Amino acid sequence: MAWLPLESNPDVMNKFLYNLGVPNKWQIVDVYGLDPDLLAVVPRPVLALLLLFPTSEKYEQHRAAQEAEIKEKGQKVSPNVFYMKQLVQNACGTVALIHSVANNTDKINLGDGMLKQFLDDSQPLSPEERGEMLQKNEGVIDAHKVLAQEGQTEAPDPSEPVNFHFIAFVCKDGNLYELDGRKSFPINHGPTFPESILEDGVRVIREYMSRDPDDIRFTVTALTAVE
Repeated sequence: MAWLPLESNPDVMNKFLYNLGVPNKWQIVDVYGLDPDLLAVVPRPVLALLLLFPTSEKYEQHRAAQEAEIKEKGQKVSPNVFYMKQLVQNACGTVALIHSVANNTDKINLGDGMLKQFLDDSQPLSPEERGEMLQKNEGVIDAHKVLAQEGQTEAPDPSEPVNFHFIAFVCKDGNLYELDGRKSFPINHGPTFPESILEDGVRVIREYMSRDPDDIRFTVTALTAVE
């Protein structure tokens, strides 16, 4: 099974979130650069960061090494982190958006709709079971299909390999978590606060960029309050 990939396009992503019941007091915005002066113009509060990056052999090697180290040494993960596996090809944009919203429902007053129902129903499930539920959720699938065709570039065939991947960064119970549906578990990147998630998330994003320094195809967006 494969879906059409979502663009890293705030207009498309916002329409998708609003269709799922996210109030329009929240929005996805572009982060135009990682220097302090450009981060300063990002509306606050920031609830989550989303990174779209080119997958590569270096990413796969780092992912394998990182997971092996964590399995050996262990890590602390809050039971309040909502995490789901990505089981559908090209669904990473939707998974990252769901991760961003699901871990901020204390701030986002979700309206009745597909996403609220999905989160309520999937709350007691394992990450794998949540992923299985998503791939059967016709409401989310239909919303994804509609918006995936509204981007600025021509939508590829769903079966074509897409060498880009979305992940999300959220603050939960005092720690910064990287939520990548292709990894085995959330990655705890250490202490953070709601006021500093942007800067702390950018620190990890810079590490991603440093592993592929010759590639400039990285895109960062943020889930923020409407100004």
